[in-house]
Amino acid sequence: LLLLRREAMAAVFLPGNLQDEATCSVCLEFFKDPVSIECGHNFCRPCILKSWKELEMDFPCPQCREVFQKKSFRPNRQLANMAEIISQFTLRGVKGAEEDGLCSKHREALKLYCKDDRRTICVVCDRSREHRPHAVVPVDEASEEYKEKIQGRLDFLKKERQELLEFKVNDDKRTQELLRTIETERQKLLLEFERLRQFLHDQEHLLLGQLDKMEKNIAKRQNENISDLSKEITLLNKLITELEEKLQQPMLQFLKKSHLLLGFLGLLWGCRSDDVKSQKPVPVCTDMKMQVCNFSLKTVVLEKVLKKFR
Repeated sequence: LLLLRREAMAAVFLPGNLQDEATCSVCLEFFKDPVSIECGHNFCRPCILKSWKELEMDFPCPQCREVFQKKSFRPNRQLANMAEIISQFTLRGVKGAEEDGLCSKHREALKLYCKDDRRTICVVCDRSREHRPHAVVPVDEASEEYKEKIQGRLDFLKKERQELLEFKVNDDKRTQELLRTIETERQKLLLEFERLRQFLHDQEHLLLGQLDKMEKNIAKRQNENISDLSKEITLLNKLITELEEKLQQPMLQFLKKSHLLLGFLGLLWGCRSDDVKSQKPVPVCTDMKMQVCNFSLKTVVLEKVLKKFR
């Protein structure tokens, strides 16, 4: 454990000039297969070959610009070993450096965000060959861009939740009114049957049974609607809470997974849009009201019949 701590400290406090000695001046990365040219400067083999690729004579040093007549270089194994050791020490400090907001490779502040690689980088990384053709913006600009996109999805979810809450309240109100109407019809029906109970005894039980069945159906439908709406609202509440917590995270931590979160919300957005269109809640009274109205017509007919017998 003590050895690991010492190695980690060495990685964090590795002198900058030592890292510079192990860094290629062309690609700004640690040397890979380093070679030395006649002037004594060192480069990665692929870098110097690329630099001299189109030349047939007069081969300049990319660093001091001294010109040589022949394309000549020799492997520098000692430098290769040193670069490998420094690279390993630097890698051990990656985690701690990122937590401190520093580039693990160059020990510079992570002030930029690479949209192509979807990660934070420093100004030295930005000048490197790896990121040179990439779209790079300041971290605060990238953070705001992702926040705006996620906020748009969040606003939509909140609006959908509010619509469902309003639907639930209005549907419950209409259901209660419908149940009161049924109760009124029940009393009217009982009154009419009381006047002619002996003659209409069988009819009374038949019609009351129909009312009870409608009432149970309405209650069942209402309970099902309440259960479905409650589940949907609970799900939206949980999702909204999680998104709001994500938006409160530190900038760098938020950016690490913001693109995944945005992709997930895009997928969820599409799925929910289709679900909302195809499975929009149906008010209880919509398909039951006609049955109640039809039953009310039976009561009217019964009243007319009773009047004929008075």
